[in-house]
Amino acid sequence: MKGLHRMIDSIEYIENNLENHLAIENVAEIACMSKFHFQRMFSMLTGYTVSEYIRNRRITVAAQELVHSRSKVIEVAIKYGYESPEAFTKAFRKIHGISPSTAKKTSQPLKAFPKLSFQIQLKGDVEMDYKIVEKESFSVVGKSIRTSTIGGENNRNIAAFWKESNQNGFVSELAKNCGSLGLIGICMDFDREQENLTYLIGAEKKIEQIPDGCEEREIPAASWAVFPVTGAMPDAMPRVWDRIFSEWFPSTGYEHADGPEMEVYLSSGDPSSEDYYSEIWIPIKSK
Repeated sequence: MKGLHRMIDSIEYIENNLENHLAIENVAEIACMSKFHFQRMFSMLTGYTVSEYIRNRRITVAAQELVHSRSKVIEVAIKYGYESPEAFTKAFRKIHGISPSTAKKTSQPLKAFPKLSFQIQLKGDVEMDYKIVEKESFSVVGKSIRTSTIGGENNRNIAAFWKESNQNGFVSELAKNCGSLGLIGICMDFDREQENLTYLIGAEKKIEQIPDGCEEREIPAASWAVFPVTGAMPDAMPRVWDRIFSEWFPSTGYEHADGPEMEVYLSSGDPSSEDYYSEIWIPIKSK
């Protein structure tokens, strides 16, 4: 469980440097991970992006300092990395619902975003099956959306995207020309600075003519860790994602290879059935 111990060290590093410039590369280095793998693992374990967590912690500590000290708003703003009182006020109001000056002058209830803690438990009761698959690059065709990862917005948008694609007949048409992987949901083009990603509903390209409204994307060659998922959608998939990042990655010698992630729907059965079979594919590399 060294991976989770290192995550704890990274949280301590953040906490001790809230008043300083925090480069995510440096935080990831404390956790002995690549920047991409650290950000992905952090988000999966906590539900927050790294930047989101740092912002919320800074605003929480800044609010405490404003209320319990004689520091001016501009002094606190600069101390916690804000270039202007206006930017600080905007961020402060978003969390607490009131301005910093109001919080300082009057006794108002403020929200506290606590420091994260990880409770490390050894979970050996349920084995986690997986296989390693070497696959050459291949093309996919489909439709995509761009979505933010802040506050779980991507999960809501992706669920709505699947619902719309099923209702308008796009999934049915796509299924007629699926390759061996069936229908695929692909997370790609991760932008950790802007905290967003592209999600594509697609299939392996099997015909030369790209259907109207679709795009073609190249999935690079990779070593993939493939995890079976058995159970009704959409609940079964998130449970396996959680175990991959909370159990599998910390206990193996692999880390994320910074490429697209795939949810593979091989079965033509009923997705609401308890025995529905699908897979999660994650590109990996040895640490």
